[in-house]
Amino acid sequence: MILYNVTTSLDPEIEDQWVSYMQQTHMPEVMATGFFLKSQFCRLLNEEDNGITYASQYYCVSLEQLEEYQQLAAPSLIQEMEKHFGGRYASFRTMLEVLG
Repeated sequence: MILYNVTTSLDPEIEDQWVSYMQQTHMPEVMATGFFLKSQFCRLLNEEDNGITYASQYYCVSLEQLEEYQQLAAPSLIQEMEKHFGGRYASFRTMLEVLG
């Protein structure tokens, strides 16, 4: 099993709007691609400098499946996010193998 983790730091002024967008629009759209089995949405508790950081996590069967998602579906989803919140957040992505 592969865990695809997207960690995002936000401009505090957009937090409520961004969280709503993630829960009501973006994450359902990611799941609707059919590449992932389940997802979860987390807020980091150990913030430094009063930052606001969230982690969106998606589980899929294989690295190949994740790579296919990144090629076929992710670019348009990222583009939509940029339309709404461009310049007001920063994200980085990690891929983890779930061992147990």
